[in-house]
Amino acid sequence: MLKPMQHAVMTGLTLCMLGGVAVAEEDSDTWGWVEKATIEPSWGPEVKAKLDTGALTSSMQAENIEEFERGDEDWVRFEVEVEDEASGDVVSKTFEREVVRNLVLSGAGGEDRRPAVLMTLCMGNELYEEQFSLRDRDDLIYPVLLGRRAIQELGAVDVTRTFTHDADCNDDSPRHSYEDKEYDEDIGV
Repeated sequence: MLKPMQHAVMTGLTLCMLGGVAVAEEDSDTWGWVEKATIEPSWGPEVKAKLDTGALTSSMQAENIEEFERGDEDWVRFEVEVEDEASGDVVSKTFEREVVRNLVLSGAGGEDRRPAVLMTLCMGNELYEEQFSLRDRDDLIYPVLLGRRAIQELGAVDVTRTFTHDADCNDDSPRHSYEDKEYDEDIGV
């Protein structure tokens, strides 16, 4: 049986430990394996983004992908059609972006070539410019997949949690430019 003072100390320790857990769970540098994001600039539907540590490059829902040349550069026109998680409405927008690289993916189904472009997402209260390969993801649950190159900019991922941050950016939100990134050695370029 504990004496009153021992009981008070043990109760205090328990509360401190529980308080520490609560603080850790609200750590703003930790993300869930699925988060809310908005596609920017100035379009902003809220989408589910899967943080996939098994993927290197990020991928975004794109349909009607049409490659063309603008001057001496390769460009692509594509439509992003997604369900806005905030309203439930299906929304779409056509984008034109310069192709930053072409990915060649090999798998059991053969070889697949995809253009990659720079797009900006709002995650939490910050803007992240990232390379996205374009793919029709209609048959997949998540219209946006964030690979390791994007995740390393965000922070730690807690695979037991989802939706730990709301997408809430404005004109004053910090912006992470793709060109300013420094990659971990094991990620490569």
